[in-house]
Amino acid sequence: MKDVVRIGAGSGFWGDAMDPAMELLEKGELDYLCFDFLAELTMALLQRQKLKNPAAGFIPDAVQYMNAMLPLARERKTRLISNGGGVNPRAAAQRIVEGARAAGLFGARIALVEGDDLLDKLDLMQSRGVPLVNMDTGDADFAAIRHRVVSANVYTDSTGIVEGLQGGADVVIAGRVSDNAVYVGPLAHEFGWQRDAAHIDRLAAAVTLGHIVECAAACTGGMSSRFAEMPRMGQVGFPIVEFRADGSADVTKVDGSGGRIDLFTIKEHLVYEIGDPANYLMPDAVADFTSLRLDQVGADRVRVSGVKGKPAPELLKLVVGYQDGWIGESLAFFPWPNAYDRACKAKQTMLERFERMGLVADQIHFDFVGLNTLHGPGAPTPDATAANRMSEVGLRCAVRTRTMEEADKVRRAGAHLWIMGPGGTSFGTPMKPRPVVSLWPTLIPREFVEQRTEILVA
Repeated sequence: MKDVVRIGAGSGFWGDAMDPAMELLEKGELDYLCFDFLAELTMALLQRQKLKNPAAGFIPDAVQYMNAMLPLARERKTRLISNGGGVNPRAAAQRIVEGARAAGLFGARIALVEGDDLLDKLDLMQSRGVPLVNMDTGDADFAAIRHRVVSANVYTDSTGIVEGLQGGADVVIAGRVSDNAVYVGPLAHEFGWQRDAAHIDRLAAAVTLGHIVECAAACTGGMSSRFAEMPRMGQVGFPIVEFRADGSADVTKVDGSGGRIDLFTIKEHLVYEIGDPANYLMPDAVADFTSLRLDQVGADRVRVSGVKGKPAPELLKLVVGYQDGWIGESLAFFPWPNAYDRACKAKQTMLERFERMGLVADQIHFDFVGLNTLHGPGAPTPDATAANRMSEVGLRCAVRTRTMEEADKVRRAGAHLWIMGPGGTSFGTPMKPRPVVSLWPTLIPREFVEQRTEILVA
């Protein structure tokens, strides 16, 4: 058993930069490089892709990253772990195998982890009395949306990842494991942790460290309230965790890379997207963030120790995605002089067009870009005189409808402003209607979840 396990955070979302991850692989002397690609809505979008094409449904970046990094990773004995399999880990694993063979890496072992997709178990759970209550709204009428469901993925623990690593995998690609499970898995494997009382605090510590680094640059200066102070964020270094067998760990980064790691960058991400800090519920363990100690032990090096935890919850979070109408959208920009008055007149004109076209909408929303786009109704009412002195003001219109045909009326009404609207207006390409996928988060008993791990050999 190793005294210290070095793990790098290679991605915080689908679309994250690849070069900081490659820097970690080249210079970080890592045992593992882990990637988080998924958000809750991502699973529903990937499921829609898979319905159109059975060979799709995974994160393309995951395959690209693994194929680009696998030659050097095998040379450095760094193992790659990601949740980029999305709703189709098998297809992603097969693509990685193909890439390994093309690179001459015969014998490379690619583990795929399935079992989070419970779409075909929804009716069984309902028949057995699982309430499937919406955690956000309290709505218990799941039957009302059942016919519109496109995805149902449960947050699973690191069990399948551990099994893949025990099978000698060079790459593990999973579906909707929890974000921090990609970090818990290699630690549980390396230190031989069991899911028993003796190891609860260790598992909770791994969950905590996974949470701190799972968004990559978010703990090395990104999104910081002190962002203006952060050096060379365009060359930011992604974090490295040096985890010890006693459950303590240092968070650091590659020497010379951009960004910063200090007590506040770690604290800022520690409290990111959490509810009760004393009970951070994850499938592997419940972590108590109020129990830990943080110490600055060097330049760009923070030690995390003393984490306490509780056993994993019996209920797991299931996120159901369902079709929920369409969005029609338009965007135009109006120049000085009187830019704000022009935008207001254009808004009135669009509303008149909607009436003439017989638009049937659930919601009509307008933003004045530069005045209230981000703060919405919380923004102060614009002073018309001051707003008209602005060089330009944009008008965004977004309309929620039940059908694509109704949503397309918004695109056409926006295009009508080309001549019906104020002179000098600037337009982009008309936007096509897009379907809305809403989320129904709920809790289900763990007994309905069974992970499956399989290893493919290049």
